[in-house]
Amino acid sequence: MDDRAVVEIQIGRPPRSEVVVEARCHFDLPVVIYVPPILDDGTPFPTSHWLTCPLAVLRISRLEAAGGVRAADEWLDADPAVAEAFGLAMARYESERQARLSPEWTGPVPTGGIAGSKGGVKCLHAQYADTAAGNDNPIGEDVAERIEPFSCVVPCVVASDAGMILNDEWVEPS
Repeated sequence: MDDRAVVEIQIGRPPRSEVVVEARCHFDLPVVIYVPPILDDGTPFPTSHWLTCPLAVLRISRLEAAGGVRAADEWLDADPAVAEAFGLAMARYESERQARLSPEWTGPVPTGGIAGSKGGVKCLHAQYADTAAGNDNPIGEDVAERIEPFSCVVPCVVASDAGMILNDEWVEPS
């Protein structure tokens, strides 16, 4: 299956860089892709792990709409151990992203930690994507506990005569 075509259907637009899948669902479809620090058009991009799975996006959007980012920040304020682990995740993220910059690049570069945050939680989607990509991140791990498992009965994207399309039969599993 053409990962780039699947991701384009999942996110509703063409990807702005090469598609490198970091995590897949049980249908072998992308869940998280790696995004380089500089996009194909030269734009600096702070988010290294991009969530593409429509089910994960839907469920995390509900968490955010219910005040999930604020609740995560309150958790960080209330629990020094979680705050320390989150600080390490933010530093790791920024360091890894900076290490992936080409030494020849002389233009603007992305800054900040996860999703470009310079402190606190900016986006639960990015936190979860970091965890789903295999990284230690207490906020992403908490989100994973709230939204998984992804037990879709049919894939969200399927091949058709016209190419890859959203699957009309896909519904959120209960």
